[in-house]
Amino acid sequence: MTGHTEAQPFNVMIVGQGGRLQYEAILFALSLAATTRSDGIRLYVAEPQPGPLWPEDPRITDPEARALLDAHGARLLPFESRHFGARYPYGNKIEALLALPEGEPFVFFDTDTLVLDDLAKVPFDFSRPTASMKREGTWPQIELYGPGYTETWKALYDRFGLDFESSLDLRWPDEYWQRYLYFNAGFFFYDCPRRFGQRFLDYALSIRDDPPPELICQSLDPWLDQIALPLVIHSFGGGRDTLPAGLLDGAVTCHYRTLPLLYAREPDAVVGFLEEITAPNKIKKVLKQYEPIKRMVYQGRGQKARALFDRDDLPRREQAIRNKLKREGFWMR
Repeated sequence: MTGHTEAQPFNVMIVGQGGRLQYEAILFALSLAATTRSDGIRLYVAEPQPGPLWPEDPRITDPEARALLDAHGARLLPFESRHFGARYPYGNKIEALLALPEGEPFVFFDTDTLVLDDLAKVPFDFSRPTASMKREGTWPQIELYGPGYTETWKALYDRFGLDFESSLDLRWPDEYWQRYLYFNAGFFFYDCPRRFGQRFLDYALSIRDDPPPELICQSLDPWLDQIALPLVIHSFGGGRDTLPAGLLDGAVTCHYRTLPLLYAREPDAVVGFLEEITAPNKIKKVLKQYEPIKRMVYQGRGQKARALFDRDDLPRREQAIRNKLKREGFWMR
């Protein structure tokens, strides 16, 4: 058994702005600070700056929220919204990459994520990017007389001069969604944020502004980032299985999406961890300003919502869980 070696340094980026995301950013920072002690792992909270694409100031203006982020090791990273802004906020994750330090490996996480264990334990191969495989077949939506999966995806690979055949997972049948490279954009990583971000931006803008004719039936909102992402990952030599399974979206991180979903489906240890890191009074004072945290965590509604579900027998599709929470009056975002 060899001694512990310090993991390769890397930057972690989430997006934070006024409203819901600032409170989710605080939860992320609290969870990272509680689990990950490595000096080589730095947290950046990317913050869009006011400009013509934001009708209101998108920054985190609450000084107590900013102070709490700072106290838990987060560095605020201002970036300009030149292409997306309020009309497509998912574009924040693309444009913010261009503000991260060049040539330094990064991992992006959606803000609605908790870090459950030491991120330094994850054996990232930053030269071979991947993204979250915790996804459903949300895009493309195949129309009866429209192009199929192969025709739709191949048009995109051809657009960017990429080899389509090598992206396929041949364990799945032709025209079944899992045969095609598709991720949830809840996390992704690479060895340089500028190179990754520029290509992500170029591909996303090309698809948005001049979609191939095969995409005629397809909605790009909110899926644009998830359409471009597999193409970017494939172009940099990445793919499905460049990380051991069960770490991200598993033992090390939890992409909970909303607090009602967290309480409905995550293990007891995740719920216990959330309630532990949010318990100190100085943290509670800031977080209780956000209604879902106030009601679900501090007033116990999360535990009531949890009691509606059997974690060993959850509905297969997330929509069914959402519907039940809505029906019973526990849905909050």
